[in-house]
Amino acid sequence: MGDTTDLPPPPTTQTPSISLMEQLGNPATFVANSLFARIRLGGIKDVPQIHKLIYQMMVYERLTHLFSATEESLSATLFNSPPFQSFTALILEVSRQPFPQDQHSTNPNYPPITKIVNLETPVEDPEANIFQTHGDGGGDGNIVIVGWVFFYPNYATYLGKPGFYLEDIFVRECYRKRGFGRMLLAAVAEQAVKMGYGRVDWSVLEWNENAIKFYEEMGAQVSKDWSSCRLTGEALQAYGNKENAKDTKN
Repeated sequence: MGDTTDLPPPPTTQTPSISLMEQLGNPATFVANSLFARIRLGGIKDVPQIHKLIYQMMVYERLTHLFSATEESLSATLFNSPPFQSFTALILEVSRQPFPQDQHSTNPNYPPITKIVNLETPVEDPEANIFQTHGDGGGDGNIVIVGWVFFYPNYATYLGKPGFYLEDIFVRECYRKRGFGRMLLAAVAEQAVKMGYGRVDWSVLEWNENAIKFYEEMGAQVSKDWSSCRLTGEALQAYGNKENAKDTKN
């Protein structure tokens, strides 16, 4: 999942849950022509915003019926290991002013990537207050989360090298088609090269033709020879219990 970096939203398909929509209500507006952008490591303080990003992605992909993650479940599972050794989140945020020297600036695990982005047209963010960064230098409306990328190590036996599997890449709607998705994908590729990894893999929905074109322009090979397989939910439980029962009898 997670290939919504540079596309307009699809037709409305399902009304989001009232509780989450209430959380997304009463937004402030954030308008700018030129922005300071930063990609940094995500952490436990980002979970409320990460949860909302995931929900928006599921709305876009018409998969809200599968959405069961909570802030509590994300907090308990996302950040239990050092970055790049297991689950890793990179957060892309913007500011109208230079970023302050904070805990992210001196993070020894991942010095943040910063750049100035000049926009052809101003961006107007009606959800700026919802996606404010919380922590040192944040929470004042100046630093706003634009999107994120979530990935973890895998291994290509035929290469004899590890790689990264990119689970989610998401840029909020008002920031799409402005180069932010490219920044996130490039950050993962750069980290893979730095660590001597052999490849970066991800999936894309077949109907998402603009995303496919975007990835191909980035140099990615979009394979039509493989299909995804997944055991989840009741099927996973049923199969796992069946195999455990066999082992008990032996």
